[in-house]
Amino acid sequence: MSWTKKVLRINLTNRTSSEEPLNMEWAELYLGQRGLATKYLTEEVDPTVEPLAPENKLYMVTGPLTGTMASTGGRYSCVTKSPLTNALACSNSGGFFGNEMKCAGWDMIILEGKASSPVYISIVDEKCEILPADEIWGKSVWEADEWLHNKHQDPQLRIAAIGLPGEKGNLYSAIVNDLHRAAGRSGVGAVMGSKNVKAVTLRGSKGVGNIKDPKRFFEATNKAKKIIADSEMTQGLSALGTNVMMNHMNEVGALPARNWQDSTFDNAPKLSSEAMAVPRESDGKPNLTRNAGCFACTISCGRISTIDPEHFSIKNRDDIHKHFKGNSGGNEYEAAWALGCDTGVDDLDAVTYANFVCNEQALDPISAGATIAAAMELYELGILTKEDTGGIEMNFGNAEAMVECIELIAKHEGFGQELAQSSLRFCEKYGRPDLAIVVKGQEFPAYDARAVKGMGLGYATSNRGACHVRGYTNGSETAGIPFKTDPLAYEGKAELLMAFQDTTSVFDSAGICTFSSFAQGIEEVAEQIDAACEGDWTAERLGQLGERVWNLEREFNNNAGFTAADDTLPPRLLSEPVKAGPAKGEVCELDRMLPEYYEVRGWNQDGTLKEATKQRLSL
Repeated sequence: MSWTKKVLRINLTNRTSSEEPLNMEWAELYLGQRGLATKYLTEEVDPTVEPLAPENKLYMVTGPLTGTMASTGGRYSCVTKSPLTNALACSNSGGFFGNEMKCAGWDMIILEGKASSPVYISIVDEKCEILPADEIWGKSVWEADEWLHNKHQDPQLRIAAIGLPGEKGNLYSAIVNDLHRAAGRSGVGAVMGSKNVKAVTLRGSKGVGNIKDPKRFFEATNKAKKIIADSEMTQGLSALGTNVMMNHMNEVGALPARNWQDSTFDNAPKLSSEAMAVPRESDGKPNLTRNAGCFACTISCGRISTIDPEHFSIKNRDDIHKHFKGNSGGNEYEAAWALGCDTGVDDLDAVTYANFVCNEQALDPISAGATIAAAMELYELGILTKEDTGGIEMNFGNAEAMVECIELIAKHEGFGQELAQSSLRFCEKYGRPDLAIVVKGQEFPAYDARAVKGMGLGYATSNRGACHVRGYTNGSETAGIPFKTDPLAYEGKAELLMAFQDTTSVFDSAGICTFSSFAQGIEEVAEQIDAACEGDWTAERLGQLGERVWNLEREFNNNAGFTAADDTLPPRLLSEPVKAGPAKGEVCELDRMLPEYYEVRGWNQDGTLKEATKQRLSL
């Protein structure tokens, strides 16, 4: 049946924990992970709650395929109300933490209330302890990880933790597991920190059993694995990682640079996957050491990197963690773009160092880099001064300035405390909120919506604020997956986006990686779930389930106070044409797509759900 059918509820205020049965009626409608945790959230949390108040809850949750032999079945999600956006937050992570939760016998862990002093949660199968974390409060994720492994004397312990920024309320702080896998977006780390929880440690010995039809499940997963292995897209991810997109997006003229003033970056090749593999002149070693995979992954898109020992970021420094001078989690596309192209920095090792800092202190590199980029534009306009920055010369392309900013953000000191409040709040302080490239307060990822129209519609309507993995129409528009559409066309993008959004909701709720959707479709996922889980699961049923999840998220946001007015894009994308490249002269005319999107979604033109839609989806 693949579900453990057990939930661990932890009341931090009372320092108690209890086991309860998973609500299987909800599981039938929402499957698991993203969908199921959202259902729990909407039933248990007031949508108008202050995100950092004890009344908000944090759900750490797996899907029914998490921990199984399904390819990429190692995912888990953190679901809560976001302090960055005030909307629903669902942040997905890989690594090995999700599998361990399942092996310990839990579908979901719920953190509620607030501890009176710093604690960490220790879970070993059914045993749950709430233990003092005073010795690691104020420490980084990497320091906490070492301390916890030493304390428990278990090398197989799986740990998800926050850094100092999460403790201090940084609005884009993350929760990092396995040292460099992250539930990265929307400030879930700040919610964990607001509850005085430093880490959750897991050790499971049960395995994942009770598969409904093991022989058929074996056949279905093997079929899906072959489809994934034969895909050129997933082969590219395996060989070059997600940063394979760097040169591609630059060539199609959709790589934003210098806080989205440009849509191409001349020095993008210096930051690309190809550049990561080139031996350095200084020591003959490349930035890239090897690739890496999460639990049960047959793609292995992760990168492990090293920094040139002569690079300014680590040379002659004894104040940094040992991992900075060894192998650690390297640049993904979004991190390389945000910390590099968006800030105008083309120094690969500087960007790698900044990404290491984000891993060590659990920061979202997209929001961190975008906030620094916005500050750089304010500085070049003369609005932000050296007096404001504490003496940092915030010019685009200044690698030393970018590194100093990321360190200050990580330490939550000086100018870094201002940058910790996100690009929107920072730009509002200096009177230019238009320079914050955000939707619903969340910073954009690395696809220019003026050059890829479907992504613009996706950003505007994303339930968690600007996001690429909630509806990756770029797969169709520039890569031709599953079929090719014109990136500059507006026609048909509403239906295209809805299909991507609903499908992604299914993958996220099942407990498998969205990247596998570049190869396998919802039909293959249905075959695996039907063989693993009780009941009858078809592609049609899963399609409606994905639509139900999306609409439930929308309903939560509407009840939280969001309206159709929030489904918009920054002025720069609506009114400033692309300067050069294939999309020269283009803006994103969102109003040409949004009404049609509301119509195909079954929403009213004010962005609310029609009653007929609610009834059809059993909301």
